[in-house]
This record gives sequence, C-alpha cells and structure tokens, in this order.
Amino acid sequence: MSFKVILITGGARSGKSRYALQLAQKYGRKVFIATATGCDDEMAARIAKHRKDRDSSFATIEEPVMLGNAINCLPSNTNVAVIDCLTVWLGNLMHNAGTQKDLPEIDNFIASLRQPPCDIVVVTNEVGMGIVPDNELAREFRDVAGSLNRRVAEIASQVIFMVSGLPINLKDANSETGGIIMGNTENPKFS
Repeated sequence: MSFKVILITGGARSGKSRYALQLAQKYGRKVFIATATGCDDEMAARIAKHRKDRDSSFATIEEPVMLGNAINCLPSNTNVAVIDCLTVWLGNLMHNAGTQKDLPEIDNFIASLRQPPCDIVVVTNEVGMGIVPDNELAREFRDVAGSLNRRVAEIASQVIFMVSGLPINLKDANSETGGIIMGNTENPKFS
C-alpha cells in the first residue's frame, strides 16, 4: 500500500495547524508529532494552546530533533501522522548544530517521507517571502527552510498554501491534471 504526504505551508497564524488537524479527522488512529519545546513561557503557552486545539483522538509524540526516527517508529496501526512543524524543528536542529551547514537529520527525515508508514500531514512555515534578514544566521535559516520545504513539496502528493485561513491547493497528484493546480478544491468549514 502506498501512503501519501500532504504539505501545508503558509505564513504565521494563517490556519495551517487547524487545517492539518481537520484533514486528519477523517482517519481512525491519529498521531500528532510535536517538534516544539517549552523553552520559555511564551512557547509553553503556544504548546498548551496546540494541545487544547486537538482532541483526545490524537496520540502525541514529542520529538524536537530526530523527526525521521519518529516517523519510522510510529505504531504500526497508525493511519495518519500530523507533523507540526518543520520550521520549529529546523530551528531546533540549527540550535543544536550551531552554524554547521551539514544537518544529516534533514536527509534522514526526507528518506522517511519517501516510503512513509502511514499518511503524513506536514505543517511548515513559508519564511522566505519577506525582507532579507539582517544577519547571517537568520539568512542561513531562511535558505535552509526554503530548501527543506522544496524537498518535501517534491515528495508530497498534495501541497496546500494557507492564506488568511483559506487553503489554496498548489499541487494535487490525485487531480485530473495530475500535478500543479491553482484553486480551492476542498475547503472545510471551520467552526
């Protein structure tokens, strides 16, 4: 059986996580892979809000660094895993590695997506559409995040861009055209 990868990207507070959770609701056994750590009060509050936003039907795995391993070790009865989010994960990797350009965990993660054990919904931020950062580390983060997002999009059967809470389908391998499409083919109603 072939499983699919869905990438949901967009700006901060655009509705990416909410949309990912809504897509996962149609599945039986759901896992939420959280990449954030409560490193300060503000981040701890964000994590608490995310926990509240998903219902008890999600099992939660907290994995801030070894994301590929988390996917490979999912319980065998998992139907879908939601990963939230890649840019937080990348920040964790870069924090642990310093300014080191070689981040082997990215390749491990990409390899885990090529033959996923279940459907995977990946949430990420589109960070490269604004002002060029004023420091080298921030520019490196922007560049690596852009490359990471592109690599995941190449693998994904569907790519959704969230804008102001609205999903725009950028790629859908299951559509009649079989590739890139523009438009909103499935817009769940948020309550």
